[in-house]
This record gives sequence, structure tokens and C-alpha cells, in this order.
Amino acid sequence: MKLVLRLVEMGSDGSNRSVDVLEIMSRNDPGDIAALGITLSQGKQLLGLIQQEFVAAQCRDHAARRPTCRSCAAVCQVKDYRSRQIATLFGQVTVRLPRFRCAGCGTRETAVDWPARCRSTPELDQLQAHLSALMPYRTAADLLEHLLPVDAGISHESMRARTLRFGEALRDGAALEPTTAASAIILSLDSTFIRSCEEDQRHLEVRLGNVEAPDGSRQVFAAVAKTDTAIAALIQRSLAEVGQVQETGITAFTDGCSGLRSILVDAGVTASPGLDWFHIAMRLQHAEKTAGSLPADTSERENAKVVIVAEVDRLRWRIWNGKAKNAKLTLERIRAVMPVFQGEQSGRKTDPPSRRLWTALREIDRYLTSQSAWLVNYAERHRAGLRVGTSITEGTANFLVNRRMNKSQQMRWSRRGADLLLQVRCAVVNGKLGSGPGQIFKAEADPVSNLPMAA
Repeated sequence: MKLVLRLVEMGSDGSNRSVDVLEIMSRNDPGDIAALGITLSQGKQLLGLIQQEFVAAQCRDHAARRPTCRSCAAVCQVKDYRSRQIATLFGQVTVRLPRFRCAGCGTRETAVDWPARCRSTPELDQLQAHLSALMPYRTAADLLEHLLPVDAGISHESMRARTLRFGEALRDGAALEPTTAASAIILSLDSTFIRSCEEDQRHLEVRLGNVEAPDGSRQVFAAVAKTDTAIAALIQRSLAEVGQVQETGITAFTDGCSGLRSILVDAGVTASPGLDWFHIAMRLQHAEKTAGSLPADTSERENAKVVIVAEVDRLRWRIWNGKAKNAKLTLERIRAVMPVFQGEQSGRKTDPPSRRLWTALREIDRYLTSQSAWLVNYAERHRAGLRVGTSITEGTANFLVNRRMNKSQQMRWSRRGADLLLQVRCAVVNGKLGSGPGQIFKAEADPVSNLPMAA
């Protein structure tokens, strides 16, 4: 069996033009499941040929139009044609574009108003950036080449360059208008680190966070420190996109870092940020685990262990309810019974549990002393169904940064490359990379779409 695929062009004046695109021979045994349908190579060839014919038809339609001279308002005539190679999602095409000239005053006009140095369609750039945000550049290039008839701009160097340009455009873009105003917004800000390929330092600091509104709308943001990306500007844009207005109340959480609090001030968040529960809970969990491993080889130590375990549990309850002063009393009670563990033997590679517990309690005491002004009543917020910390931001750091830059791909990053890739990853998570096809010629943006056709 032989199939011939034919395209029929129907003009606005009723004329028809047809062209045979591809001739496909059916494989021998239709009863074999492996011979069902067309192959991947045939599909790629078909898409590439259709793209070539479709672009050629668009070019013929464009060449038939005559723009008006911007100087004397006369109708321009075709001066000559210039061909350009454009990489598209379905193969590289040759676009034959006319150039126009006014016969009266000599003013020249162009057929299209493309960006400078345009070598690919927006849809291809967007797909390349989307794939590069999810997997290494080389893997993304191989995937794109395997599935689609892309025959230009698919090296991993090209993928990286286009993704970073896309990230620059996203970084400098304006905020999207929200559908409704938000009555309250929860803002959380945290930081993490990735490996650096620069000689002066081993790691790069990444600042990231979330903004959430009661209606469920959410935006994530991230930026590498000491780059052209202003994290305060990203926060302001994210707040605007979830519906911030003048009356919106903003509740912020950080891990207690003074640098992060300064960023919030620069972003216009005037209310003091709360100390998130996640970082406190991690310290308390370490103390609870160490207290449970204390030896009970004598009656005195057994009684002391019971007291310590109960007091550490009470310490968690008091901090959870925002009672920082009472937490100090709990720490003093634990210190009072700790001397019975003096002389405890340590292991070959670890300190004794009593020493590790003492270190953990001292760290909790120092943390509470420096951060007590930002403690909140976490129990009250939890009962009201409100956020009590940046745990969601910790998860964001995991899937936004670590999965692409730390855990799955052990690699080192330049400061600019990591920052711009993060802008693309944030756009993917926020749903800003739409799936609508980009067109070579857009009617609403075409300067000659409403011009008279040539006779």
C-alpha cells in the first residue's frame, strides 16, 4: 500500500494550489504490531516537509503585500528579496523576505519587524529553555534531536546560550496582572548553596522563597547572590502577581539571618519577619534524639535521663507556644542534672551522648538568645491554619535548586549561568512558559497584515 500526503493551499481569492509532500510506503505485515502506523523517522520527515511548504506559502502571501511609505504615504514596490535561515521546532527553513522601496521618495521598508539577530523562532527558544531547566543541556539537546526534526541549534552550547538569553528576558519582564486582590500574603525567604566553578570561592549562595495568597495562588523566586538579578525586585514582582494591594497584610518568615531580613526591608516588607519553626524544630529534634541515647547504667543516671527527656519535650512545647522566657528555665533545669554524666566513656569515633547533648542545648540557647525577638506563637497560628515557617521553602530549595544543580547532577556552576537558569526554572514552576505555538508571522504584530495585496 502507498499513501501520498498532499497539502492544498486555498487563497482568499478562491484559488487553490496543491503540492505532494511525502509518499509513504506501508510496511509488509500489517498484522505485526511493530509495523503499525508510521515510524518516528517518517513522522519527523513529514513534519519537516510540512514546515517547509507552510513557510513557503507564508512567504508568498507576504510578498504579495505592499506597505505604505512612512514618509510620503505612497505604496511601495518590491526592491529585491533576501533569504534568511531560521531554525524552527520542525526543522530549519529558508525564509524569502521581500524588501520594499518607495518609487517617489526612495524610502525603504521591510516586510517584517523581527528582533535583531533573530536566528530561531520563539517557540523553539521556549522549548529549549523549558527542557534545559529540567535536565542537563546535553541531555536536553539529545532529547530534542531524537524526537523532533530539529536540524539547527541543537548542540548543548546553543541550548545553554539560548536558555540564558531566555532567562535574561524573564528576569527583566514585568509582573503579570493578578485576577483578584489578596487580603493576606505569606512570604518565606531562605538560602541554600551550590558548587561554584569560579576560582575565588567553592560555593555560590542562592536566595529563594515563596509567596502565597489565601486563594491558593503561589509564586516562587530565586536568584544567586552578587549577580545582576535583584532579589528584592523579584520579591516585589512575586507579591504583585499574587494580588498585593495597599491593604494587603504580609507575614514573612526567615531562618533568622540578618541578611535575609535586610532583603525583606529592601523589598518593602516593613513588618518584622517571624522566626520559622522548621529551623527551631531541627535543633530540638537533634536534642531529643541525643537525650534518648543517654546511658542509664546507674540509678542516678536513669533518674537524670528521665528528667532530661521530659524537660526537652517541655522545651519544645514552650517554644511552640512562644514562651521564650520559660524555655530558659527549662534549659537551666537540664543543666542542673547534667553533672551526673561526667566521666561517661566516648566511642572510638564519636563524643559521648552527654557531651553531644550539652553542645545541642548550648546551640539552642544561643539561637534563642539571638532570635527571641522574632519568635511567634506557632501553636496559635497552626490552629488558625496559617503557616508557621519556611518548610515549604525548604521543599522549594530541593526541587528548584538541588535536583537540577546539586543532587542529580554533580556539577559546578558559574554565577551568571546558575542565576539565569534559575529564572527559567522559576518560570516553569510558576506556569509562565505557556504551551501556545509561536508563529513566524503574527497577524497582530505584522506591520503589513492589513495592507493591500499586489495586483
